[in-house]
This record gives sequence, C-alpha cells and structure tokens, in this order.
Amino acid sequence: EYSLGSIKTNDLGRGEENSSNFDSLAQIKVLNSEQAQDAIRVIDKAIQEVNGSRGEMGAFQKNNLESNLNYLRIAHENSVSSESVIRDADMAEEMATFTRNQIMMEASTSMLAQANQNSMTVLKLIG
Repeated sequence: EYSLGSIKTNDLGRGEENSSNFDSLAQIKVLNSEQAQDAIRVIDKAIQEVNGSRGEMGAFQKNNLESNLNYLRIAHENSVSSESVIRDADMAEEMATFTRNQIMMEASTSMLAQANQNSMTVLKLIG
C-alpha cells in the first residue's frame, strides 16, 4: 500500500530553521534580503520533500503497479487462450455428434428401404 504525503503549501517546508519564523511555504513573505534567504531555505526543503515523494511514487509504480499490470496482461492472455481451446473442443465434439447422427439417419433410411423391398417381393410372390 502506498500513501502520498500532503503536498499542500501549509505542509511543505516545515521544520526548516530560519530567522523569519516561516513554518511552511504558505507563510513566506519576502520584504527584505533576510526573508528572501529564509524563503529560499524553506523552498529548497519543500523541493526536497516533493522530490522525495516523486521518488517514492516512481518506485511504487515500478515495483507494484507495473508488475501487477504485467501479471494481469498474462492472466488475460491465458484466459483468451483457454476460451479458444474450449471453443475448439466444443466444435470438434459437435462435429463428431453431427457426423454420428448423419450416419445413423442414413443407416435408418437404408434399413427402411430394405424392409420396403422385402415387403414388395413378398407381395409379388403372393399376387
């Protein structure tokens, strides 16, 4: 789990020692050279904090999000492949069933024709 720290101006630059008593970026007021120097220190600290957050976010993206994305791509590819195999297997089974039924129908038709032929022969002999 990753939690991005606050990057609000009230939270950035806190704790940087300065004689102007700037607690964060939000409190910076530059009216003289001393305040300008203190503002630069607070701004530099804020930049370091933002860069640290960016580094953590980049590491999280690289280590977690990209590996999860690759796993999901492979899982999707495997699902598609499995579905294709199932469809192919069902098609082969259906073709086998169709062929068997067709052979049974032709055999039944042939047996009926043979039975009719035998009846006609008996009738000719009697008649």
